[in-house]
Amino acid sequence: MSNFEFKDSWIKTIKEHAAQSEKDGKLHPEILNLIYSQNWFNIYVPKAYGGLEKPLPEILLLEEKITKADGSTGWTVTLCSGAAWFAAFLDIELAKEIFSKPETCLAGSGAATGTATLTPNGYLINGSWKYASGALHATHFTMNCLVKNSDGYAVLDENNEELVLSFILDKKDVNIVPNWPSMGMVASGSHSFTVTNIKVPASRSFTINGSLKAEAPYLNYPFLQLAEATLAVNFLGMALHFTELVEDLFYNRSGIERFTEDQKAFFEKEFHTQKELLLTNREQFYITVNESWDSYIKNNSVSDELLQAVTHSSRTLAHNARKITDTLYPYCGLEAAKTQSELNRVWRDLHTASQHSLLTFIF
Repeated sequence: MSNFEFKDSWIKTIKEHAAQSEKDGKLHPEILNLIYSQNWFNIYVPKAYGGLEKPLPEILLLEEKITKADGSTGWTVTLCSGAAWFAAFLDIELAKEIFSKPETCLAGSGAATGTATLTPNGYLINGSWKYASGALHATHFTMNCLVKNSDGYAVLDENNEELVLSFILDKKDVNIVPNWPSMGMVASGSHSFTVTNIKVPASRSFTINGSLKAEAPYLNYPFLQLAEATLAVNFLGMALHFTELVEDLFYNRSGIERFTEDQKAFFEKEFHTQKELLLTNREQFYITVNESWDSYIKNNSVSDELLQAVTHSSRTLAHNARKITDTLYPYCGLEAAKTQSELNRVWRDLHTASQHSLLTFIF
Protein backbone atom coordinates (compact mmCIF):
# COMPACT_ATOMS: atom_id res chain seq x y z
CA MET A 1 0.00 0.00 0.00
CA SER A 2 3.00 2.29 0.27
CA ASN A 3 2.83 2.99 -3.47
CA PHE A 4 -0.78 4.12 -3.32
CA GLU A 5 -1.54 7.63 -4.50
CA PHE A 6 -4.64 9.47 -5.56
CA LYS A 7 -4.23 12.88 -7.13
CA ASP A 8 -6.42 15.86 -6.31
CA SER A 9 -6.75 16.51 -10.04
CA TRP A 10 -8.50 13.16 -10.45
CA ILE A 11 -11.02 14.05 -7.74
CA LYS A 12 -11.61 17.40 -9.42
CA THR A 13 -12.28 15.79 -12.80
CA ILE A 14 -14.73 13.27 -11.34
CA LYS A 15 -16.60 15.82 -9.22
CA GLU A 16 -16.84 18.38 -12.03
CA HIS A 17 -18.63 15.94 -14.30
CA ALA A 18 -20.60 13.73 -11.88
CA ALA A 19 -23.86 15.68 -12.14
CA GLN A 20 -23.75 15.68 -15.95
CA SER A 21 -23.00 11.96 -15.90
CA GLU A 22 -26.22 11.41 -14.00
CA LYS A 23 -28.17 13.52 -16.50
CA ASP A 24 -26.68 11.55 -19.39
CA GLY A 25 -27.20 8.17 -17.71
CA LYS A 26 -23.57 7.22 -18.36
CA LEU A 27 -20.12 8.37 -17.35
CA HIS A 28 -19.01 11.68 -18.84
CA PRO A 29 -16.30 11.43 -21.56
CA GLU A 30 -13.85 13.32 -19.32
CA ILE A 31 -14.33 10.76 -16.54
CA LEU A 32 -13.91 7.93 -19.03
CA ASN A 33 -10.74 9.52 -20.37
CA LEU A 34 -9.40 9.63 -16.81
CA ILE A 35 -10.27 5.98 -16.27
CA TYR A 36 -8.60 4.97 -19.52
CA SER A 37 -5.50 7.06 -18.87
CA GLN A 38 -5.05 5.48 -15.43
CA ASN A 39 -6.06 2.00 -16.63
CA TRP A 40 -8.56 1.66 -13.78
CA PHE A 41 -10.74 -0.83 -15.63
CA ASN A 42 -7.73 -3.16 -15.64
CA ILE A 43 -6.36 -2.78 -12.12
CA TYR A 44 -6.33 -6.57 -11.55
CA VAL A 45 -5.22 -7.57 -15.05
CA PRO A 46 -1.73 -9.14 -15.30
CA LYS A 47 1.03 -6.82 -16.42
CA ALA A 48 1.78 -9.30 -19.19
CA TYR A 49 -1.57 -8.31 -20.72
CA GLY A 50 -1.07 -4.59 -20.17
CA GLY A 51 -2.90 -4.33 -16.85
CA LEU A 52 -1.79 -2.83 -13.53
CA GLU A 53 -1.84 -6.11 -11.54
CA LYS A 54 -2.28 -4.30 -8.23
CA PRO A 55 -2.59 -6.01 -4.82
CA LEU A 56 -6.08 -6.10 -3.34
CA PRO A 57 -5.43 -3.71 -0.39
CA GLU A 58 -4.22 -1.02 -2.79
CA ILE A 59 -7.20 -1.59 -5.08
CA LEU A 60 -9.59 -1.15 -2.15
CA LEU A 61 -8.03 2.20 -1.23
CA LEU A 62 -8.31 3.31 -4.85
CA GLU A 63 -11.96 2.30 -5.12
CA GLU A 64 -12.76 4.02 -1.83
CA LYS A 65 -11.27 7.27 -3.14
CA ILE A 66 -13.03 7.08 -6.50
CA THR A 67 -16.39 6.32 -4.90
CA LYS A 68 -15.96 9.11 -2.40
CA ALA A 69 -15.64 11.47 -5.37
CA ASP A 70 -18.69 9.96 -7.11
CA GLY A 71 -20.71 6.83 -6.44
CA SER A 72 -21.53 5.93 -10.04
CA THR A 73 -17.92 6.32 -11.12
CA GLY A 74 -16.60 4.19 -8.27
CA TRP A 75 -19.26 1.55 -8.75
CA THR A 76 -18.57 1.29 -12.48
CA VAL A 77 -14.81 1.03 -11.95
CA THR A 78 -15.34 -1.57 -9.21
CA LEU A 79 -17.73 -3.78 -11.17
CA CYS A 80 -15.98 -3.50 -14.54
CA SER A 81 -12.52 -4.05 -13.10
CA GLY A 82 -14.02 -6.90 -11.09
CA ALA A 83 -15.12 -8.55 -14.33
CA ALA A 84 -11.59 -8.09 -15.69
CA TRP A 85 -10.28 -9.91 -12.57
CA PHE A 86 -11.07 -13.05 -14.59
CA ALA A 87 -8.20 -12.25 -16.98
CA ALA A 88 -5.74 -14.76 -15.55
CA PHE A 89 -8.28 -17.58 -15.92
CA LEU A 90 -8.83 -16.91 -19.63
CA ASP A 91 -7.17 -18.63 -22.55
CA ILE A 92 -3.82 -16.83 -22.88
CA GLU A 93 -4.11 -15.88 -26.56
CA LEU A 94 -7.68 -14.70 -26.06
CA ALA A 95 -6.66 -12.61 -23.05
CA LYS A 96 -3.84 -10.98 -25.03
CA GLU A 97 -6.33 -10.07 -27.75
CA ILE A 98 -8.98 -8.71 -25.38
CA PHE A 99 -6.66 -6.55 -23.28
CA SER A 100 -4.58 -5.21 -26.16
CA LYS A 101 -6.46 -1.88 -26.18
CA PRO A 102 -6.50 0.74 -23.38
CA GLU A 103 -10.27 1.25 -23.65
CA THR A 104 -11.01 -2.42 -22.91
CA CYS A 105 -13.86 -2.63 -20.41
CA LEU A 106 -15.65 -5.74 -19.18
CA ALA A 107 -19.20 -5.73 -17.85
CA GLY A 108 -21.29 -8.69 -16.88
CA SER A 109 -23.32 -10.68 -14.42
CA GLY A 110 -22.65 -13.47 -11.96
CA ALA A 111 -26.17 -14.87 -12.22
CA ALA A 112 -26.50 -18.17 -14.09
CA THR A 113 -29.47 -17.01 -16.16
CA GLY A 114 -28.26 -18.30 -19.50
CA THR A 115 -27.55 -21.64 -21.14
CA ALA A 116 -24.50 -22.96 -22.96
CA THR A 117 -25.41 -25.91 -25.15
CA LEU A 118 -22.56 -28.18 -26.19
CA THR A 119 -21.74 -28.18 -29.90
CA PRO A 120 -19.05 -30.07 -31.85
CA ASN A 121 -16.84 -26.97 -31.80
CA GLY A 122 -17.75 -25.35 -28.50
CA TYR A 123 -21.01 -23.90 -27.16
CA LEU A 124 -24.22 -22.20 -28.26
CA ILE A 125 -25.02 -19.34 -25.87
CA ASN A 126 -28.50 -18.03 -25.07
CA GLY A 127 -29.88 -16.04 -22.16
CA SER A 128 -30.54 -12.73 -20.48
CA TRP A 129 -28.76 -11.11 -17.58
CA LYS A 130 -29.57 -8.12 -15.37
CA TYR A 131 -27.59 -5.29 -13.83
CA ALA A 132 -24.43 -5.15 -15.95
CA SER A 133 -22.85 -2.02 -14.51
CA GLY A 134 -20.88 -0.10 -17.14
CA ALA A 135 -22.74 -1.83 -19.99
CA LEU A 136 -22.71 1.32 -22.15
CA HIS A 137 -18.90 1.51 -21.96
CA ALA A 138 -18.18 -2.21 -22.19
CA THR A 139 -16.18 -3.76 -25.01
CA HIS A 140 -16.78 -7.29 -23.70
CA PHE A 141 -19.33 -9.04 -21.48
CA THR A 142 -18.93 -11.91 -19.02
CA MET A 143 -21.77 -14.18 -18.02
CA ASN A 144 -22.57 -17.45 -16.25
CA CYS A 145 -24.44 -20.23 -18.03
CA LEU A 146 -25.93 -23.60 -17.14
CA VAL A 147 -24.32 -26.15 -19.43
CA LYS A 148 -26.63 -28.39 -21.52
CA ASN A 149 -25.80 -31.34 -23.73
CA SER A 150 -26.89 -31.52 -27.37
CA ASP A 151 -30.20 -33.08 -26.29
CA GLY A 152 -30.97 -30.17 -23.98
CA TYR A 153 -30.31 -31.99 -20.72
CA ALA A 154 -28.23 -30.53 -17.90
CA VAL A 155 -24.57 -31.48 -17.71
CA LEU A 156 -23.60 -32.33 -14.12
CA ASP A 157 -20.37 -31.43 -12.34
CA GLU A 158 -18.27 -33.61 -10.02
CA ASN A 159 -20.74 -32.91 -7.18
CA ASN A 160 -23.67 -34.13 -9.28
CA GLU A 161 -25.01 -30.59 -9.55
CA GLU A 162 -25.80 -28.64 -12.71
CA LEU A 163 -22.55 -27.46 -14.26
CA VAL A 164 -22.13 -23.69 -14.49
CA LEU A 165 -19.44 -22.17 -16.69
CA SER A 166 -18.42 -18.58 -17.21
CA PHE A 167 -18.03 -17.10 -20.67
CA ILE A 168 -16.69 -13.92 -22.24
CA LEU A 169 -18.21 -12.46 -25.42
CA ASP A 170 -17.48 -9.46 -27.59
CA LYS A 171 -19.86 -6.50 -27.44
CA LYS A 172 -21.05 -7.21 -31.00
CA ASP A 173 -22.51 -10.53 -29.83
CA VAL A 174 -24.54 -8.94 -27.06
CA ASN A 175 -27.77 -6.94 -27.14
CA ILE A 176 -27.97 -4.26 -24.43
CA VAL A 177 -31.46 -3.74 -23.01
CA PRO A 178 -31.66 -0.17 -21.61
CA ASN A 179 -33.75 -0.81 -18.51
CA TRP A 180 -31.83 0.66 -15.56
CA PRO A 181 -34.66 2.56 -13.79
CA SER A 182 -33.17 3.02 -10.33
CA MET A 183 -33.20 6.28 -8.38
CA GLY A 184 -29.44 6.14 -7.83
CA MET A 185 -26.25 4.94 -9.48
CA VAL A 186 -27.83 6.38 -12.61
CA ALA A 187 -24.55 7.00 -14.43
CA SER A 188 -23.41 3.42 -13.84
CA GLY A 189 -25.76 2.42 -16.65
CA SER A 190 -26.40 -0.97 -15.06
CA HIS A 191 -28.57 -2.22 -17.89
CA SER A 192 -29.57 -5.76 -18.82
CA PHE A 193 -28.22 -7.65 -21.80
CA THR A 194 -29.25 -10.64 -23.87
CA VAL A 195 -27.48 -13.17 -26.07
CA THR A 196 -29.28 -15.13 -28.78
CA ASN A 197 -27.85 -18.19 -30.53
CA ILE A 198 -24.20 -17.12 -30.43
CA LYS A 199 -21.72 -19.89 -31.19
CA VAL A 200 -18.39 -19.66 -29.35
CA PRO A 201 -15.33 -21.90 -29.14
CA ALA A 202 -14.47 -23.62 -25.87
CA SER A 203 -11.68 -21.09 -25.36
CA ARG A 204 -14.37 -18.51 -24.55
CA SER A 205 -15.25 -20.36 -21.34
CA PHE A 206 -13.38 -20.13 -18.05
CA THR A 207 -13.59 -21.14 -14.39
CA ILE A 208 -12.86 -18.65 -11.62
CA ASN A 209 -10.57 -19.62 -8.74
CA GLY A 210 -9.48 -22.57 -10.83
CA SER A 211 -6.03 -23.01 -12.30
CA LEU A 212 -4.41 -19.79 -13.44
CA LYS A 213 -3.58 -19.64 -17.14
CA ALA A 214 -1.18 -16.72 -16.63
CA GLU A 215 1.41 -16.04 -13.97
CA ALA A 216 -0.51 -13.62 -11.78
CA PRO A 217 -0.16 -14.49 -8.09
CA TYR A 218 -2.53 -11.67 -7.05
CA LEU A 219 -5.45 -13.12 -8.99
CA ASN A 220 -6.42 -16.25 -7.09
CA TYR A 221 -7.56 -14.66 -3.83
CA PRO A 222 -11.02 -16.13 -3.04
CA PHE A 223 -13.50 -14.33 -5.28
CA LEU A 224 -16.41 -14.14 -2.82
CA GLN A 225 -14.42 -12.19 -0.23
CA LEU A 226 -12.84 -10.06 -2.95
CA ALA A 227 -16.30 -9.14 -4.22
CA GLU A 228 -17.62 -8.41 -0.73
CA ALA A 229 -14.64 -6.22 0.15
CA THR A 230 -14.71 -4.22 -3.08
CA LEU A 231 -18.42 -3.53 -2.73
CA ALA A 232 -18.00 -2.57 0.93
CA VAL A 233 -15.47 0.15 0.14
CA ASN A 234 -18.01 1.66 -2.23
CA PHE A 235 -20.42 2.03 0.70
CA LEU A 236 -17.56 3.47 2.73
CA GLY A 237 -16.55 6.02 0.10
CA MET A 238 -20.11 7.26 -0.35
CA ALA A 239 -20.70 7.46 3.40
CA LEU A 240 -17.50 9.48 3.89
CA HIS A 241 -18.59 11.82 1.11
CA PHE A 242 -22.02 12.13 2.72
CA THR A 243 -20.64 13.03 6.15
CA GLU A 244 -18.52 15.81 4.62
CA LEU A 245 -21.54 17.24 2.84
CA VAL A 246 -23.73 16.99 5.97
CA GLU A 247 -21.25 18.91 8.12
CA ASP A 248 -20.91 21.66 5.53
CA LEU A 249 -24.64 21.90 4.86
CA PHE A 250 -25.72 22.02 8.51
CA TYR A 251 -23.60 25.06 9.29
CA ASN A 252 -24.22 26.82 6.00
CA ARG A 253 -27.93 26.14 5.55
CA SER A 254 -30.42 28.95 5.50
CA GLY A 255 -32.09 29.46 8.86
CA ILE A 256 -29.15 28.17 10.90
CA GLU A 257 -29.75 31.06 13.33
CA ARG A 258 -33.00 29.51 14.49
CA PHE A 259 -31.14 26.63 16.15
CA THR A 260 -30.26 27.05 19.79
CA GLU A 261 -26.78 26.37 21.13
CA ASP A 262 -28.11 23.19 22.73
CA GLN A 263 -29.45 22.03 19.38
CA LYS A 264 -26.15 22.74 17.67
CA ALA A 265 -24.32 20.89 20.43
CA PHE A 266 -26.68 17.93 20.01
CA PHE A 267 -25.94 17.81 16.28
CA GLU A 268 -22.19 18.04 16.86
CA LYS A 269 -22.28 15.15 19.31
CA GLU A 270 -24.41 13.05 16.97
CA PHE A 271 -22.24 13.89 13.96
CA HIS A 272 -18.95 13.06 15.64
CA THR A 273 -20.38 9.83 17.12
CA GLN A 274 -21.50 8.64 13.70
CA LYS A 275 -18.32 9.71 11.93
CA GLU A 276 -16.15 8.02 14.56
CA LEU A 277 -18.16 4.81 14.17
CA LEU A 278 -17.60 4.90 10.41
CA LEU A 279 -13.86 5.48 10.79
CA THR A 280 -13.60 2.72 13.39
CA ASN A 281 -15.37 0.30 11.05
CA ARG A 282 -13.06 1.41 8.25
CA GLU A 283 -9.96 0.71 10.33
CA GLN A 284 -11.14 -2.74 11.41
CA PHE A 285 -12.12 -3.61 7.85
CA TYR A 286 -8.68 -2.81 6.45
CA ILE A 287 -6.92 -4.62 9.29
CA THR A 288 -8.92 -7.77 8.56
CA VAL A 289 -8.54 -7.61 4.78
CA ASN A 290 -4.82 -6.90 5.03
CA GLU A 291 -4.35 -9.85 7.38
CA SER A 292 -6.12 -12.14 4.92
CA TRP A 293 -4.09 -10.75 2.03
CA ASP A 294 -0.81 -11.27 3.88
CA SER A 295 -1.82 -14.87 4.55
CA TYR A 296 -2.73 -15.37 0.90
CA ILE A 297 0.57 -13.98 -0.38
CA LYS A 298 2.62 -15.90 2.17
CA ASN A 299 0.79 -19.24 2.11
CA ASN A 300 -1.19 -19.08 -1.16
CA SER A 301 -4.28 -19.74 0.94
CA VAL A 302 -6.53 -18.11 3.53
CA SER A 303 -8.09 -19.96 6.44
CA ASP A 304 -11.87 -20.33 6.56
CA GLU A 305 -11.87 -18.43 9.85
CA LEU A 306 -10.09 -15.45 8.31
CA LEU A 307 -12.27 -15.50 5.21
CA GLN A 308 -15.35 -15.43 7.43
CA ALA A 309 -13.85 -12.46 9.25
CA VAL A 310 -13.45 -10.61 5.91
CA THR A 311 -17.07 -11.39 5.07
CA HIS A 312 -18.30 -10.18 8.45
CA SER A 313 -16.18 -7.03 8.39
CA SER A 314 -17.28 -6.16 4.84
CA ARG A 315 -20.95 -6.59 5.63
CA THR A 316 -20.68 -4.71 8.92
CA LEU A 317 -19.02 -1.79 7.16
CA ALA A 318 -21.71 -1.74 4.47
CA HIS A 319 -24.58 -1.89 6.98
CA ASN A 320 -23.16 0.82 9.22
CA ALA A 321 -22.37 3.09 6.28
CA ARG A 322 -26.05 3.08 5.38
CA LYS A 323 -27.26 3.46 8.98
CA ILE A 324 -24.89 6.37 9.62
CA THR A 325 -26.08 8.10 6.48
CA ASP A 326 -29.71 7.71 7.50
CA THR A 327 -29.00 8.96 11.01
CA LEU A 328 -27.47 12.18 9.69
CA TYR A 329 -29.88 12.77 6.82
CA PRO A 330 -32.60 14.58 8.85
CA TYR A 331 -30.16 17.33 9.89
CA CYS A 332 -29.85 18.58 6.32
CA GLY A 333 -33.26 20.12 5.77
CA LEU A 334 -35.08 20.11 2.46
CA GLU A 335 -31.83 20.62 0.58
CA ALA A 336 -31.26 16.91 1.16
CA ALA A 337 -34.51 16.10 -0.68
CA LYS A 338 -33.72 18.15 -3.80
CA THR A 339 -32.84 15.65 -6.50
CA GLN A 340 -30.40 18.07 -8.14
CA SER A 341 -28.30 18.51 -4.99
CA GLU A 342 -25.02 16.67 -4.54
CA LEU A 343 -26.03 15.43 -1.11
CA ASN A 344 -29.23 13.92 -2.46
CA ARG A 345 -27.33 12.22 -5.27
CA VAL A 346 -24.93 10.62 -2.77
CA TRP A 347 -27.86 9.49 -0.61
CA ARG A 348 -29.63 7.96 -3.63
CA ASP A 349 -26.46 6.29 -4.85
CA LEU A 350 -25.72 4.70 -1.49
CA HIS A 351 -29.26 3.43 -1.02
CA THR A 352 -29.35 1.99 -4.52
CA ALA A 353 -26.02 0.24 -3.95
CA SER A 354 -27.32 -1.08 -0.63
CA GLN A 355 -29.81 -3.29 -2.50
CA HIS A 356 -26.99 -5.48 -3.80
CA SER A 357 -27.75 -8.92 -2.41
CA LEU A 358 -24.16 -9.85 -1.62
CA LEU A 359 -23.99 -7.64 1.50
CA THR A 360 -27.61 -7.94 2.66
CA PHE A 361 -27.11 -10.19 5.68
CA ILE A 362 -24.60 -10.10 8.52
CA PHE A 363 -23.68 -13.49 10.03
